[in-house]
Amino acid sequence: MNMFKTMILMTGLTLVLLWAGNALGGQSGMTMALIFALAMNGFSYWFSDKLVLKMYRAQEVTRAEAPELVEMVARLARRAELPMPRVYIINQPQPNAFATGRNPAHAAVAVTTGIMRTLSADELEGVLAHELAHIRHRDILIGTVAATIAGAITYLAHIAQWAMIFGGRDDDERGNPLVALAMMIIAPMAAMLIQMAISRSREYAADAGGAGIAGSPRSLANALRKLHSASHQIPLQAEPATAHMFIVNPLSGGSIARLFSTHPPMEERIARLEAM
Repeated sequence: MNMFKTMILMTGLTLVLLWAGNALGGQSGMTMALIFALAMNGFSYWFSDKLVLKMYRAQEVTRAEAPELVEMVARLARRAELPMPRVYIINQPQPNAFATGRNPAHAAVAVTTGIMRTLSADELEGVLAHELAHIRHRDILIGTVAATIAGAITYLAHIAQWAMIFGGRDDDERGNPLVALAMMIIAPMAAMLIQMAISRSREYAADAGGAGIAGSPRSLANALRKLHSASHQIPLQAEPATAHMFIVNPLSGGSIARLFSTHPPMEERIARLEAM
């Protein structure tokens, strides 16, 4: 059901992109939007993992440098029937973690120093299993594509804004200022909402998958409770564009409407795990 929901949302996101391109430049605008999105997706597919790891100054560790952590990841990867991912540590006090990589054969798991200090071994195992579930479900690729398409839509909206300012459009039926205004406001907002809905859907699936890999839904539930509390107390220098990657929202210090959140309500995530 989660995968079906994701497919519907991805289709909706693509349609918003094509509508935005059509509103900007008709048939040629749609073609430009599609080519632009494909180019951005291609770049993201090959390089997004390297960029995000570099962004957070993640350091790759070996079994000799972090034996317990690497062995835990290796054991869980065997259970999940996945290739061994690369393991990284981020020197940040906020307890958090994420997975990245274009496919299971080129995946990486990153944890902060804060999470290693905060969680028990069982709880950390639950978190790592959650991240491996993301890898198994190919959620990293799905999230990257969704973020890229949403970014392309926002870029087209900016082009429309400058076109209106400098009068770069002819007064034909597609040059209706109301249509352009709708494209500038509605399209980016719709793209953002769909992207966030996709992210929330994949988090629920990763929670269930991670509980199955670790064999302990309660350990992951306890970990989420601790991580959620810490995210409000300990800041993390995170980019909003990458917030959806983390197991808990690193930017959740403020009061944000659930509709605009990249993560599902924590109470609901914990309740679902405890029900298992």
